[in-house]
Amino acid sequence: MESAGLKVISERCVSIRWKGMFIDMEWDPSKSSEPMSDHIPWCVRTQNCMGPDGQVVALDTCNLTRSCYERI
Repeated sequence: MESAGLKVISERCVSIRWKGMFIDMEWDPSKSSEPMSDHIPWCVRTQNCMGPDGQVVALDTCNLTRSCYERI
């Protein structure tokens, strides 16, 4: 299910988080060109911007190619 204009990434890791996940409001297209353009993701397992595999956490790279990946 897509919400607030966000693209659903089915291969995203279950451990990735970003601030917008915890804010309950509609996306306002007049504030940003992309709904995710200002997010800073982190890993729940490491609690920082680096994953357990030593690579940077990102929505487009935290997928099944990573050794620490866990499917949603």
